[in-house]
Amino acid sequence: MQKEYVIGLDLGTTSVKTVLFDTNGQFIAEAERLNTFYYPNPDWAEQDPQELEKSARFALKEVIEKGKIGQDHLVAIGFSCAMHSLICVDEQYQPLSNMIIWSDGRSSRQAESLKEGKGKEIFLKTGAPIHPMTPFLKLLWMKEMKDEAYLEAAYYISMQEYLIEKWFGERIIDYSMASATGLLNIQKVEWEEEALELAGIRKEQLSKIVPPTTRLPRLKSEIAKEIGISEDLPFVIGAADGQLANLGDGAIAPGEVAISAGTSGAIRQFISGAAVNETEETFTYLFTKNSSIIGGATNNGGITLQWLKDLLDFKGPLEDLLLEAEAIDLGAEGLIFHPYINGERAPLWNQRAKGNFYGLTIGHTRGHLVRAVLEGIVLNLYQIGQSLEKLAGPPKKICVNGGLTKSSLWVQILADVFGQEIHLSDTPYSAAWGAAWTALVGIEKVGSFEEIKDNLPAGKVVSPNHLRHEKYKRIFKQYERFGKDLAAYFI
Repeated sequence: MQKEYVIGLDLGTTSVKTVLFDTNGQFIAEAERLNTFYYPNPDWAEQDPQELEKSARFALKEVIEKGKIGQDHLVAIGFSCAMHSLICVDEQYQPLSNMIIWSDGRSSRQAESLKEGKGKEIFLKTGAPIHPMTPFLKLLWMKEMKDEAYLEAAYYISMQEYLIEKWFGERIIDYSMASATGLLNIQKVEWEEEALELAGIRKEQLSKIVPPTTRLPRLKSEIAKEIGISEDLPFVIGAADGQLANLGDGAIAPGEVAISAGTSGAIRQFISGAAVNETEETFTYLFTKNSSIIGGATNNGGITLQWLKDLLDFKGPLEDLLLEAEAIDLGAEGLIFHPYINGERAPLWNQRAKGNFYGLTIGHTRGHLVRAVLEGIVLNLYQIGQSLEKLAGPPKKICVNGGLTKSSLWVQILADVFGQEIHLSDTPYSAAWGAAWTALVGIEKVGSFEEIKDNLPAGKVVSPNHLRHEKYKRIFKQYERFGKDLAAYFI
């Protein structure tokens, strides 16, 4: 029997990546194109959707060439996409400006104003935090500023929708990406009229909402020819990268939590239905009509280590800096770090948040600073995890993926703070494998999402030290109390 292959195409913020797997999840090849960022004003963050679309073509062509597989061996391609992007397009789907991405903070004032009014009411309907990351808040800013692209737009779409219309000529969006806009009523699974009215747009200007397993129409012939594939090759719409990262790690059953720890970070868990955290500490985004992912994303993961390295003007490799932290005792001798250097999403949902070292003394060294930063990243994730427990109960299993897992010290801190075993992903391609598996479900090559558990490599397990866990519980109480006190100074 000939071997069969599937591709996950991941439209990320940092890069566009394609990963080729066999249908059992074995990695075969990858291709990647880095994305360009534009910062035209303070707190603004944009990208060119046309650049990302071209990168997707290039990366698909390259990964197929690298994999050296025949067209008849490739069975499907699935999409993963970063959440919270917004593109204003005309009737021909031409962008009227750059794409505004999740890290854009221009609508901070609108978020603060909405929180004082109808914010909670809308949050309880949509499950999306009232925060500048969402397209809903971006649209509020555009409306208030009478932004030219907003006023001239025929449609308001994400990067996922832009590429699909460009390649397949259809305007659709999956449940998860629709949830991430902040404009979807997750109980009714339809666009929320009150949010649309506030944003000054009509539901006709948004896309049709479909399941993640939806098979796309025939690929346009000129694009198929450029990539080097058949225009009849099945493509499946897939979902948002967060949901697919959980799926790709196998964290899909009740009680299974996945932590993504890269430049930024997130902690997420699947639940049945669409329960919403009334304290507004976490998001609830649909995956299918009957399941959602709850969680919280932080702006401040590995980026805080790079910031500290640059701040200290440390010229050696990051690994050498981390070695200094290994020589420092748990708790960094009373030094606590709140890692809000890039504003913050969960658990604060405050783009004006600022980072802080508390407890500095003349006896603290560079190693203490590094240790405090490593611990601060974990304590922040732990605080978000506490919010998840309000809806889903304590985690039964914790999986983790991302660049921070390269630090054995950081992973051990994670295990000690959470007081549980940490299951390390054996692949850096969780979202891509989740997208590929969703494609296999969509073409009925496999029977369910749950079957992915039989197609995952066994990763390393790191056990906690329970004495250290008890010490971290006391430190966390201080961390949480200081964090609340600091919020009064975020201006």
